[in-house]
Amino acid sequence: MRRVAALLTTLTLLLASPAIGADGNAFESGVFEPPRAAPDFVLQGSHGSPVVLSKLRGKVVVLAFGFSYCPRICPVTLARLSEVFKNLGPAASEVQVLFVTVDPERDTADRLREFLQFFHPSFLGVTGDDEHLKAVRREYGILATKAASESKKLGYEVHHSSSIFLIDREGKLRVLVPFGRPPESISHDIKLLLAK
Repeated sequence: MRRVAALLTTLTLLLASPAIGADGNAFESGVFEPPRAAPDFVLQGSHGSPVVLSKLRGKVVVLAFGFSYCPRICPVTLARLSEVFKNLGPAASEVQVLFVTVDPERDTADRLREFLQFFHPSFLGVTGDDEHLKAVRREYGILATKAASESKKLGYEVHHSSSIFLIDREGKLRVLVPFGRPPESISHDIKLLLAK
């Protein structure tokens, strides 16, 4: 039932009308209306220390789910977020990208660090045991299913939800960015959150 409720919530958000940001402009992706507290978590960070989501208050958090062996979706998402950071310029220091693995079997903290540095040195990966990660995915309505890969080298892939969550400086879920949104659009929405 929780999973169904989360999916319905996500669908509602994607169909929602744009909300007005602090400068009078509308967000370009789906909004959480009303905004609600982002479910907190404590997971192992790719920088070697635990990551506590609630301790990132004061920054805008870009929360994405994926895995380092992802052949298509995740590299595109992270490359776009890298472009977003270029668009933001110095304001990027007020934004934290968190990449939560859906593949803890292979995504160690070291592996995530190595993978993410190809995209931006400040991007932070988070991992943990399977049960903790499943609980986080449930809270955010993220689906993840292991499936056989076409590549024998990979062995398996993890099909997963590919939207990005934007969390404001107060720790509230504000925007749900669907896969494929251009960097300019994501930058626009982040700038609205930074202006608050």
